[in-house]
Amino acid sequence: MVTDPIADFLTRVRNAQMAGHRVVEIPASNLKKRITEILYEQGYILKYKFEDDNKQGFIKIALKYDPSTKQPAIRSLERISRPGLRQYSKPADFKRVINGLGIAIISTSKGVMTDKQAKAQNVGGEVLCSIS
Repeated sequence: MVTDPIADFLTRVRNAQMAGHRVVEIPASNLKKRITEILYEQGYILKYKFEDDNKQGFIKIALKYDPSTKQPAIRSLERISRPGLRQYSKPADFKRVINGLGIAIISTSKGVMTDKQAKAQNVGGEVLCSIS
């Protein structure tokens, strides 16, 4: 049993990139599926696939690397709000990730979205993680 499934998701992706793997498998949940979709929309991963195994299911993520330098597209994955210390923020108080080059993923009442989308819709929420 995992205490913090989002931290486990981020750690699996981080470890797979450090080891140079092309694909990583992660146990699925609706929140993890939405985070994966955001990573794909923002161009941090090549592709993803949701597979159902008549239980929880799992997500297969194809990681993205720079073709010339072989460096991962994701430079850093950081968990912001943890189970022991939740971090909530208003749209005006969102901190910029690498001066606007990275993204923060926010869980709002209107769903999970990036910090820029949440600011445009003027909704605050729990700051799940930052990606650059």
